[in-house]
Amino acid sequence: MKIKTGDIVRIIAGKDKGKQGKVLQVFPDLQKVIVEGLNISVRHLRSRQKGQAGQKIEFPAPLHVSNIQYLSSKTGMIGRIGAKMIENNGKQVKVRVLHRKGKKEDIA
Repeated sequence: MKIKTGDIVRIIAGKDKGKQGKVLQVFPDLQKVIVEGLNISVRHLRSRQKGQAGQKIEFPAPLHVSNIQYLSSKTGMIGRIGAKMIENNGKQVKVRVLHRKGKKEDIA
């Protein structure tokens, strides 16, 4: 999966479309991510004892990776993430690259 923890992403589908946030957690097997403060779900819990009130618990639910796009922190450009190999001190190193309409930008 090309999205990593700590990346800034923009949501492109769903109830929070157009909003952006930081990736908190990644689930590569499920192809889902949790974005900070977005896609908030509410879980209602019953009271456990007599006389106590029930609770509403709000938590960020996972989003599928197809519903988000990477947002560059340098230029603000959104797009797809790829990779390229560069030579660094005689060793091949893989670097992530942001692609958008013929433009390319290296991601640190």
